[in-house]
Amino acid sequence: MRRLRLSRRSVITGAAVVLATAAAVPAGAAAFGPADQAERAVRGGAAKNVILLIGDGMGDSEITLARDYTVGAAGRLNMDKFPMTGAYTTYAVDKNKKPDYVTDSAASGSGWATGHKTVNGRISKTPDTDKALPTILELAQKNGYATGSVTTAELTDATPAVLASHATDRSCQGPADMAKCPTDKISKGGPGSIAEQSVNHKVDVLLGGGKQRFDQKITEGPYKGLTVAEQARKLGYQVVTDREALKRVKSVAGGKPVLGLFAPGNVPVEWTGKPAAVGGTDPQRCTTSNPQRPQGTPALDEQAAKAIQLLEKKQKAQRGHGRDKGFFLQVEGASIDKQDHAADPCGQIGETAAFDRAVKVARDYAAKHPDTLVVTTADHGHSSQIVPLDAQPPGLSSTLVTDEGGKLKVNYSTNTPGKSQEHTGTQVRIAAQGPQAYRVLGVTDQTQLFTTLRTALRLR
Repeated sequence: MRRLRLSRRSVITGAAVVLATAAAVPAGAAAFGPADQAERAVRGGAAKNVILLIGDGMGDSEITLARDYTVGAAGRLNMDKFPMTGAYTTYAVDKNKKPDYVTDSAASGSGWATGHKTVNGRISKTPDTDKALPTILELAQKNGYATGSVTTAELTDATPAVLASHATDRSCQGPADMAKCPTDKISKGGPGSIAEQSVNHKVDVLLGGGKQRFDQKITEGPYKGLTVAEQARKLGYQVVTDREALKRVKSVAGGKPVLGLFAPGNVPVEWTGKPAAVGGTDPQRCTTSNPQRPQGTPALDEQAAKAIQLLEKKQKAQRGHGRDKGFFLQVEGASIDKQDHAADPCGQIGETAAFDRAVKVARDYAAKHPDTLVVTTADHGHSSQIVPLDAQPPGLSSTLVTDEGGKLKVNYSTNTPGKSQEHTGTQVRIAAQGPQAYRVLGVTDQTQLFTTLRTALRLR
């Protein structure tokens, strides 16, 4: 029997070598290295917690660009160190359920949130009948899990919206934004705007931007005349707007969730530099402090760490009441995508680096709590390409001087200069560790991530 166990361990360790880049083991995790992670994943089992990290628009080019600039071509980011790595397809569908090969964030997010594909622009609803589909967060709540969503976008933007709202169109973010969602209006028996739905769901932790949506006045229903933020307070939310106020939040137990609104719109990016231009830019180094970013703005990794702390604390408090469930948390690095659209390589790299620090927070937590499934992926590919220095792209380009002293040329040519750069229809990376992580291996589809999450948490 002992010989059989050793053989099985050897097979799993060999698989880990093939499937994973050898990873540095986090502090305090000497007994939980890549081979151990791979073995747990191959064995399957249930997860107590799930942390899903979404790099919006973070295709392989965006990952490679951030790696080359920050840690060098031979270096490895935190997101490179998962023991299980695969790829998944991202296409949307039309109203007849035929493939629409380039997705937006609403349709792609709805895919992993509900397990169903939908049309571009729609939030967790069917592509044909426009009916609400149950989401992974709703199922987690129903089954007694604490829940959270963290983003650098507006909390009402597509990727966070897919978890706790259902809307005909992603633009219906606040009570004043309902033009494209007539049947979702409260007066028509609908659930209201994305902001109203998000707080009505009583998600335990909501952290991000979008204060302007929550400052809109509600025009219909029981909270008519109040702003959405005032509605949130009536529902028990602790509303905070800066780092210090977030630090002071001690608990979300007892019906006191937290709503963090750290910017009027999207949270300002961390890095700045010259955007790509026709004919290229002079070689540049990125500025790693953005003067337009208020000092009290918490970084994505800080928000992720606080969210984990609060969700874990809530569930510990519930154990005394005979419940022993964990949590579901989604963390989004949203402006990788937004800076790609703007052909701004420094802004894009800085947001990828910020996202990678959040990945480290999640992996460090999982090292101490191996019953946590951590998944990192993207919603779709995007436009940045690394090209030879002597290339003369027809669109926009910029030359960067990397941290290791080399020159690197970035091209953006998915649209004509002066227009927003476009998503691409390529498959994207998905990587994982923990229970059920083996499910990401090979080439899967975005909708299968829903099944992975649901199976890991054993959601009914």
